[in-house]
Amino acid sequence: MDLKLKPFDFAQAAAKAGMADVARRVEAKTRLDAAAQSGAVEKPNFQSAFTGALNSISQAQATASTMQREVQFDNPTVSLEETMIAMQKAQLGFQSAVQVRNKLVQAYTDIMNMQI
Repeated sequence: MDLKLKPFDFAQAAAKAGMADVARRVEAKTRLDAAAQSGAVEKPNFQSAFTGALNSISQAQATASTMQREVQFDNPTVSLEETMIAMQKAQLGFQSAVQVRNKLVQAYTDIMNMQI
């Protein structure tokens, strides 16, 4: 009796189980790993991730500012609730960035004060 097993596809199993977001992340990581092995794409690093996060925060602040201005001009297409939510998202993003910066500065200071 010849028994052959098919390779296990985690992304497909996760999709069937109703975990579509997990399946998408697994597929993206698989594609990234394959591209990195072929030398086509660099793996993401902290600098690129942090730069992307800062750009996202900047975009959220610009959107909130634009929405706030539109509400002040009584634009009927922009609601006060959406504007308040956008402002809170921008504020939370900025506070998170400040906390990350503070932790990085503290880590740098701790490393610089180490005895060698």
